[in-house]
Amino acid sequence: QEQLVESGGGSVQAGGSLRLSCVGSGYTYIDLCMGWFRQAPGKEREGVAAICAGNNTYYADSVKGRFTIARENAKNTLYLQMNSLKPEDTAMYYCAAQIRRTFHSWYSPQKYHYWGQGTQVTVSS
Repeated sequence: QEQLVESGGGSVQAGGSLRLSCVGSGYTYIDLCMGWFRQAPGKEREGVAAICAGNNTYYADSVKGRFTIARENAKNTLYLQMNSLKPEDTAMYYCAAQIRRTFHSWYSPQKYHYWGQGTQVTVSS
């Protein structure tokens, strides 16, 4: 059974950087989408970035130009490089993966079938 495990979260000051990693054990759907979501206390889970077939990437407007998503299929690993972090980026970050195609948009949680346990990112001003 597929399992996703995130790592790389932590506490940084505004303007700093972090790189999140998500290892997908048993996950081999390289032509399907994987994404990063985040959820702050009292807020809904929101799509941050996704990478799909052909390495097409998608970003939330709030992170464009600051975050970069990438995947290394040989290592079954998804990354999220986060630069110029802001306090409003503080949230629990989740990795998500599709195992079959759906018509949901990349930022819809309903598009994904497997989720990691989350890694906390805290940005102080």
